[in-house]
Amino acid sequence: MASVNVANVRKNYGHFEVLHGVDIDIRDGEFVILVGPSGCGKSTLLRMIAGLEEISGGNVSIGSKVVNNVAPKERDIAMVFQSYALYPHMTVEANMGFSLRLGKAPKEQIKARVRDAAQILGLEHLLDRYPRNLSGGQRQRVAMGRAIVRQPQVFLFDEPLSNLDAKLRVQMRSEIKQLHQRLKTTTIYVTHDQIEAMTMADRIVVMRDGYVEQIGSPLDLYDRPANLFVAGFIGSPGMNVIKGKISVSGPLEFIADGGAHLPLPETAAAARGTEVVYGIRPEHLIVSPEGVSAEVAVIEPTGAETQINAKLGSDPLVATVRDRLSLQAGDTVRMMPDLTKLHLFDAKSEKRLPIG
Repeated sequence: MASVNVANVRKNYGHFEVLHGVDIDIRDGEFVILVGPSGCGKSTLLRMIAGLEEISGGNVSIGSKVVNNVAPKERDIAMVFQSYALYPHMTVEANMGFSLRLGKAPKEQIKARVRDAAQILGLEHLLDRYPRNLSGGQRQRVAMGRAIVRQPQVFLFDEPLSNLDAKLRVQMRSEIKQLHQRLKTTTIYVTHDQIEAMTMADRIVVMRDGYVEQIGSPLDLYDRPANLFVAGFIGSPGMNVIKGKISVSGPLEFIADGGAHLPLPETAAAARGTEVVYGIRPEHLIVSPEGVSAEVAVIEPTGAETQINAKLGSDPLVATVRDRLSLQAGDTVRMMPDLTKLHLFDAKSEKRLPIG
């Protein structure tokens, strides 16, 4: 195992810069997920760590060694891709042991490592099968087994679950997390799915347009987003964000551009008249007769919860409640924000403002 340090790393394609001085320090044995929308640079950064993309500036270190000019096969890493990339003419056992055979490892060592990896991944009964005889989930396990047998210092995953159906993705998320807990190998994982990031990572790196927006534990990012982008990206359904300003006079409150008035805690640090964005997560809206009036647009029952899609003036508002409410489109519902969970963002910089 080894730590991974990314220091002021840049990537240019000609005059076009796609990574702008990225700094990430990944501890030995940590599970770190790079997440962000398509085109943010997360897969490019992973490929630079793997040695598959040239580094335009800065340094990548694995352990205490700078690996900028080290060939991929000498970095002691193993990578699992979105496509399984299995050899169709080889059995599961042969696919898993192929890299060790290329390295001329002893036959008994190859057999022992393949059997150990197969036991970890529940593939013992499939070792004689060919990829065409496997399900998508089984093929992904074989791809993971091929990485495990190498016993690398670092695992790199590039959106490995995106080809699987929804139910299988949930199952494989749990299996990959359990695998990391068992092997304790430093792992860097790329995904655009923030649910994967929230459920699997020790720390999440949120990226946008080649910059790192925030690094922190899943709950740190959820409870204390550094800016409006992180607040909107992390969480499903996303945070409600309403543009407006702090009242100039009278009671301290938020006045939305659409005309609605929402309460503010007395500890809110923004000056009166300041243009801000009011942020509240759907589960922090409470149905209450003392709340503000909103018009119901759509009701989405999911069983354990009910999602209320409503209009607060001209602003959309989503609430997630556990009570089973008899509401229909066009009804009026009153909702009160939990002010202890409120977020305020500066309208210009989009940075989170202190409350209390």
